[in-house]
Amino acid sequence: MSQTINVTVWNEHRHEKTNEKVASVYPQGMHTAIAEGLDISGKVTMATLDDPEHGLTEEVLNNTDVLIWWGHMAHDEVSDEIVNRVHQRVLHGMGLIVLHSGHFSKIFKKLMGTSCDLKWREADEKERIWVVNPGHPIVDGIGEYIELPAEEMYGEHFDIPQPDELVMVSWFEGGEVFRSGCCYTRGMGKIFYFRPGHETYPTYYNPQVRKVISNAVKWAAPVDREYPKYGNAQPLETIKGI
Repeated sequence: MSQTINVTVWNEHRHEKTNEKVASVYPQGMHTAIAEGLDISGKVTMATLDDPEHGLTEEVLNNTDVLIWWGHMAHDEVSDEIVNRVHQRVLHGMGLIVLHSGHFSKIFKKLMGTSCDLKWREADEKERIWVVNPGHPIVDGIGEYIELPAEEMYGEHFDIPQPDELVMVSWFEGGEVFRSGCCYTRGMGKIFYFRPGHETYPTYYNPQVRKVISNAVKWAAPVDREYPKYGNAQPLETIKGI
């Protein structure tokens, strides 16, 4: 029996409103394409930057098992209050999937504690995403690699902490490589960073990319247990001398 997972797909949703090329690729927004590609059992909700509280109210987040995040041109417009709210939910067990340029989002940088900077280039380059951890559940059903005919290049050095698990590495036509599938745990929450997804390319319609994101959602779903108790604790056994 498959696990029921409630997912919220968050998208900045600015490029689609201002760039005709992006609008032609994602006429209903990238969040809609990502949501439609999810192969999971559960409820899928969509939210955008311009929604009240960015669509991430306490009620929405409290009912979200896994949050998917895409942002690019308006990272600074995301409220620090909402970032802190998402951060606390991750620490308490909510999964987080950060896509492409979400590497520079406030929430990802807060969770990583580094600049999360990298090299980049837009040149319609072929990208080959190699699976380097074939036993990992995030690449279940994926072959040796995913090949994308054109994508934006991201190159090393990627200023992130050493991943708990490295699942995929990209190679680009211009010669660069990049850690494209990185897993982390923060508190009780699981985090997966997945590189591809520049707004001018139809990457989120690619069946294998959709498969990876769906697998990542299942991997990042919270476990069913209480949040740990902290602070002063009474002894479980009788301590002599007290």
